[in-house]
Amino acid sequence: MGATLESVASRARRASAPKRLVIVADSSLIVEAIRIGFRGSGDFDLVGYANPRTTVARTILEAQPDVVLIDDTDQSDRSLELIRMLRSDDDEVAVLVLSVQLNPGWLDEVFGAGATAVISKATRPAALATLVRETLCGHIVHPRPNGPSDEAQTPAIAANDVPLTNRECEILQLVASGSTNADVARRLWVTEQTVKFHLRNIYRKLAVANRTEASHFAHLTGLVHHGAPVGIAGRAELEVA
Repeated sequence: MGATLESVASRARRASAPKRLVIVADSSLIVEAIRIGFRGSGDFDLVGYANPRTTVARTILEAQPDVVLIDDTDQSDRSLELIRMLRSDDDEVAVLVLSVQLNPGWLDEVFGAGATAVISKATRPAALATLVRETLCGHIVHPRPNGPSDEAQTPAIAANDVPLTNRECEILQLVASGSTNADVARRLWVTEQTVKFHLRNIYRKLAVANRTEASHFAHLTGLVHHGAPVGIAGRAELEVA
């Protein structure tokens, strides 16, 4: 028997409700900076703060978070253990890590422990809410550990090897076809700020300086002639929280 109107409405309310967020940090200054970054965002509800030196995973999960944001200053084993315990007790909660350095060895350990994503602490606090939201929506990807380096790619890049997410490819297709940021935002039902956020990621990943160069890349690889967004070959896409 099909779902009732009540159950459909209930699922819709849960999907649209703000994500419950717990911040794990041992510095009050870091906590305040993160709190400021999420201030005014209707996407997240800050339900608690925890000190990683004194709090265990079970205590954090008692707040029923959708997202746990862990600040890791010294790339410690303590953070890795906390990630493992969170993942062991709840395989659905999104575990995001703020880290100073993003060296490959550390990233391998963090993802091996079960982290959903790692975010550079160089990120401006004002951009943090957008970055976390897009990560949870599956629009941010990370290279698979020990995967091929960018230096191994040849100048002629096949469309299926474009290092972009589906959403980034979709936006690049529209931009390369002449759409403005406002046009793209209306088409995809997102804000212009979100479009700009994705464009910055596109420029960085493609090593281009502006939308003109990115559009040129899209034409060279045939992206603007594909009816559907291009998938990602050999890359692990983050799951929706």
